[in-house]
Amino acid sequence: MMRPRVLVVDDDPKVLSLMDRGLAFEGYAVDVAADGNAALAIARERPPQLVVLDVMMPGIDGLEVCRRLRASGGDLAILMLTGRASVPARIEGLDAGADDYLVKPFAFDELLARIRALLRRTLPPEQEILEFDDLVLVPSTRDVSRAGAALELTTREYELLEFFMRHPRQVLSRDLIFARVWGFDFLGESNVIDVHVMRLRDKLEAGGRDRLIHTIRGAGYSLRRQP
Repeated sequence: MMRPRVLVVDDDPKVLSLMDRGLAFEGYAVDVAADGNAALAIARERPPQLVVLDVMMPGIDGLEVCRRLRASGGDLAILMLTGRASVPARIEGLDAGADDYLVKPFAFDELLARIRALLRRTLPPEQEILEFDDLVLVPSTRDVSRAGAALELTTREYELLEFFMRHPRQVLSRDLIFARVWGFDFLGESNVIDVHVMRLRDKLEAGGRDRLIHTIRGAGYSLRRQP
């Protein structure tokens, strides 16, 4: 399955860097632009499925970029970012052609949720299948199998495995796992992640199958094949 392409447009280099790294980590193909002219040029060369567009920029502002993108046609999702929370400001963005509106500052997880929702509306439906080695996971049905044998997982075990499979070979810290799978920030010491990983391993390794989820000492866990 091809990665959805996202274009991020913002004149703040720190925001661009954070969005670039964060969205790439989540599996998106990311392009970035620091101004409206660059954004329009990139959109012509590498058409995105979704644009995250800041309103306040020098030169061509986000509203005008939005209008031009809409005028060029195509089924493109546009998420507008702004520091202005007033109703008239939101209406102005929506009237310019934006599909959704997010006020700064925002939580990155909320941004991800807005992006997923917009892409569900604009991308053609297809069966997403995650595969790693002999492990197969189908998010739409939550079916999991290894070497063709179905695995029965609890809700938390499934969510944990899906997170690993969306980030294969990456080292995932316990803090990150806790925040993304449990849904809130990790505070203090807890072995809850270790317990769930142990139970998940027991099911994945049943019948003497090779280990796929490895402990990276002092760093976290990683889904990978041992060399």
